[in-house]
Amino acid sequence: MKKLVFSILLVMQVFFGFAQNSGGVKGVVVDSKTQKPLQSVIVTIQNTSLMKLTASDGAFVFENVPQGSQLLQIKSEGYTQQLLNIELTSGEVLDLGIVVLEFDITSEQQLSLITITENDLGDDNSGSESTAGLLQATRDAFLQASAFNFGQARFRVRGLDNEYGATMINGVMMNKLYDGRPQWGNWGGLNDATRNQEFTNGLAPSDYTFGGILGTQEINTRASVYRPGSRVSFSGTNTNYNWRMMGTHASGMNKNGWAYVISAGRRWAEEGYFEGTDYSANSFFASVEKRINSKHSLNLTSIYAENSRGKNSPNTREVNDLMGTDYNSYWGWQDGKKRNSRDKDLVEPMAILGHYWKINSKTLLNTNIAYQTGKIGNSRLDFNNVTNPDPTYYRNLPSYYTTLHTTIDGVPTWTPNFEEADRIRNRFVANSQINWQAMYEANSVPITDSNGNFIGRTPSESVYVLYEDRTDDDLFTVNSILNTQLSDNIVFNASASYRNLKSNNFQNLLDLLGGLYYRDIDPFFQGNQSQPDLNNPNRLVGEGDKYGYNYNILATSIDAFTQFKFNYNKVDFYLSQSYSRNEYQREGLYRNGIYPQNSLGKSRKVEFDNFGFKGGMTYKLSGRHLFDVNAVYMTKAPTIRNTFPNARLNNQIVNGLTSETISGGDVSYIIRAPKLKARLTGYYSKIQDATEVGFFFAEGLGVVDDTGQLASGNGNAFVAEIVTGLDKKNMGLELGLEYQITSTIKATAVAAYGQYTFDSNPNVALNVDNVRRTINYGRATMKDYKQPGTPQQAYSLGLEYRDPRFWWIGANVNYLADNYMDISAIMRTDNFFDNDQIFIDNLPFDNVDEDLARQYLKQEKFDSFYLVNLVGGKSWRISKKNRNTVGFFASVNNVFDVQYITGGFEQGRNANYSQVQQDYAGDTRSFGPKYFYGYGRTYFVNFYLNF
Repeated sequence: MKKLVFSILLVMQVFFGFAQNSGGVKGVVVDSKTQKPLQSVIVTIQNTSLMKLTASDGAFVFENVPQGSQLLQIKSEGYTQQLLNIELTSGEVLDLGIVVLEFDITSEQQLSLITITENDLGDDNSGSESTAGLLQATRDAFLQASAFNFGQARFRVRGLDNEYGATMINGVMMNKLYDGRPQWGNWGGLNDATRNQEFTNGLAPSDYTFGGILGTQEINTRASVYRPGSRVSFSGTNTNYNWRMMGTHASGMNKNGWAYVISAGRRWAEEGYFEGTDYSANSFFASVEKRINSKHSLNLTSIYAENSRGKNSPNTREVNDLMGTDYNSYWGWQDGKKRNSRDKDLVEPMAILGHYWKINSKTLLNTNIAYQTGKIGNSRLDFNNVTNPDPTYYRNLPSYYTTLHTTIDGVPTWTPNFEEADRIRNRFVANSQINWQAMYEANSVPITDSNGNFIGRTPSESVYVLYEDRTDDDLFTVNSILNTQLSDNIVFNASASYRNLKSNNFQNLLDLLGGLYYRDIDPFFQGNQSQPDLNNPNRLVGEGDKYGYNYNILATSIDAFTQFKFNYNKVDFYLSQSYSRNEYQREGLYRNGIYPQNSLGKSRKVEFDNFGFKGGMTYKLSGRHLFDVNAVYMTKAPTIRNTFPNARLNNQIVNGLTSETISGGDVSYIIRAPKLKARLTGYYSKIQDATEVGFFFAEGLGVVDDTGQLASGNGNAFVAEIVTGLDKKNMGLELGLEYQITSTIKATAVAAYGQYTFDSNPNVALNVDNVRRTINYGRATMKDYKQPGTPQQAYSLGLEYRDPRFWWIGANVNYLADNYMDISAIMRTDNFFDNDQIFIDNLPFDNVDEDLARQYLKQEKFDSFYLVNLVGGKSWRISKKNRNTVGFFASVNNVFDVQYITGGFEQGRNANYSQVQQDYAGDTRSFGPKYFYGYGRTYFVNFYLNF
């Protein structure tokens, strides 16, 4: 197959590679206000590899450009880009003369994108993921609306998680091997330093990588491409933080061949939009380039970004009704201050050394060596043989007492205790936060005098502690990217990349909460099974010690990519190929008491070989009207997260694990006219054989132990749910229109209509610690259920006014609909209707009400809603001789303070019909779904100075 593909490419190269006459183009780029030349402006011939940076006098020259109609793009940060339709004649150089760039007074909105849209991305539930961060680099009307307007509702472009997009810095892949997603916090707060970006939408070709079906984002931090100058800004907001300061200076390339860029930022809040969500982040950036000669340059980029933020809890409808949708159960008062028990702490500094080699006028080779290290910690409370400190623990809520059941003559009978429910309701409302003081007291013993009078407390063994689930990564990357013009009409791109990861994962004890030590045991098990490490039983641990679990993940990844792009007068097309190899291995550092034979030491190595092929064509109906089509077939290795179902405790690997198969395509009609820019796209993608792993405590599983007794006395167990063979089908339409009504008024209209469904009935298995084995529950009826986590319909209308005196204002109205609950797979298996069907009697439940069953299993659809946003800004030139400017940008999102749900998930605790029926007995469910809510009315104000 590979030989056939390469043979076809060779033949096509020979066939299409005939020499075609070429011409040239030159010009000088100047500032519209000062008429001064602009240096380091990026000038590209669209759909080719030809790119130039303007010299100190603003001049650029292209030679050997294919004759005929071409699109010349001229862009520089802080300016409105120019897209010129030029006609080149063989043997002649087209002189464009003076090309004027106007200051872009809306660029502040672009810089502040992540600030506006970030909403606890990447938390424990994958349904909270957004793709807004991937869209910073684009000016496409649809994608701009997806980021700025729809991003606050966690809208996913084409219904895809961001693991299906590629994010790179200087060609180095930033998607994590663990879950395939970029960690935006690794460069958070460095908006100025990371603003030089290229974005390819969907299946469009990238010069750097094969990419995913969502698109490719390339962040360029090469020092010489930054516009010389300095910038400082100060911002205020009421989102996830309150204040932000940033400062950046770029030197430009001096006569000795040196250029550097430095940037720093700080973001902080004592409390963000939700209660108890503290925030503190510091970021530093430096990039230094040395131009050795006309062919060789070296660039060193270093990024240090630390971030600590308190999380916000998803809550059941019962809790929201009692406390409101802004309620956060993760915090409590301590010494007069709010303290959050669920902090995410991130610091993973990186350094990238790049070598840029201009082999000749047509061939460029960029080689990078990168190293990233650091930690990610997610804190929470731990406890031994005492009451759960979570204020929303089900026994602390009234629904537990209104849904009580007692078995009478072998029949579960509803026996509610409404009096106790009222008492618990009043207690919860009065004591709805974590009681830190009570935990400190539990970790100590009272001291009395000789008369028995209380005189104080002395520390003792801690029964409550604060710990973090910690990941310490060391990642080494080396890659090379080749770009060469084979002929006037053919461009060849290629890259090769190697990544090596060592990831240490463990529990880290952060705070003994006033106690002396903590006993390293699992209180839910007895004897040897309660020991996290049989080689060091009954350990007493202190602050900073590892305990509970401790293992390494060893992984390597190799990627290779080639691409041929063919450019002609009426048609452009490309063909891309990729090969990748991923290897994963777990190395257990503890001999766990539950899995003594399968926890210590290295697991077998898991290996995946994958291929990808994609191609596309752009037919130029005219210089203004384009028809574009792309198609892909590829395979994708499962992530580390979905390879080891219970990596904290054992070396088990998902049974029958395979790579995903991805196929799809898109068709677009594009208009690029002086007043009208439009794109209409239809798309389709199919993801097959996906694997997903989740964790929860479940009841009604019918699990028995080695003696034939129900596990935990009632068949309940903490499980890892392994869903395999899951297919997903995504199709829909995208429309983006941008029309310049007058020289100062612009209108936009955007529409997204999608249908994102599960397209198979996957297999469900549970890894059950209680019985030390994986149990197969068979197929889950999930086909045609909707994929969760994103609105599947989104529409936006906007107007913007730009005054010649450098002020502007805009407004948009957005409508979002068809967002669905994340369903529980185990509830859709036969276990839901059978009475302990796999292990006990294999008998169905008696008297199943089919209408009720359909109600229980119906996927919840969230309410649709409207959001109105306002944006605007003003800038002033403070010097007529240079580009010094001062200004501000402001936005108000969700002007009418609409309350809306952005996502939610069913709890898998009730695993069968009988359990769910009992949970519905009272007015409110104990184990109903948990919901994520979006922000209400928020604002963002930014003041800046460029000099």
